[in-house]
Amino acid sequence: MACHEIAGLRLGLMNVLGTSDQVEKDHELAEIGDLSKATAPVQGMVAANTLVHLKGLFENSLDQLEQKAAAMDPKDPNLGYYRTLVVVNRKVEKDLANLTGQMQKFLGDLEELHDSIHEVYPVN
Repeated sequence: MACHEIAGLRLGLMNVLGTSDQVEKDHELAEIGDLSKATAPVQGMVAANTLVHLKGLFENSLDQLEQKAAAMDPKDPNLGYYRTLVVVNRKVEKDLANLTGQMQKFLGDLEELHDSIHEVYPVN
C-alpha cells in the first residue's frame, strides 16, 4: 500500500540515531520501493541526518498525502485507507514535534547545567 511517509520517517530516524540494523533498513526500503530514489520528500527523508530536516520533510510528505486523499474519487475503494493514513500521520507529526521540542529543551537544560558548574567552579 502507501505507508511511504512512515517508512521514510523511520529510515531518517535510523540515520539520526545511528541505527545499523540493515535488516530493518532493508524492510523499510522495500516498503517504499522506488520512491526512495525518485520522489521528494520521501527521498529526502531516507537520506536525512538531522531531526529538524527530517521533521520538515515529513511535514511536506504529509501535505502531499492530504492533497492526494482530498483529490480521490469518493467512490474509490482506497479512500478509507488514505484517510486513515492521514489521521495516523497527523498523530506521528504531533509526536515528532513533541520529540523535537523535548530534545531542544534537553539541549537548553544541558547549557544551564554547564553554566551552573562554572558558577561553582569558575574557569581561570
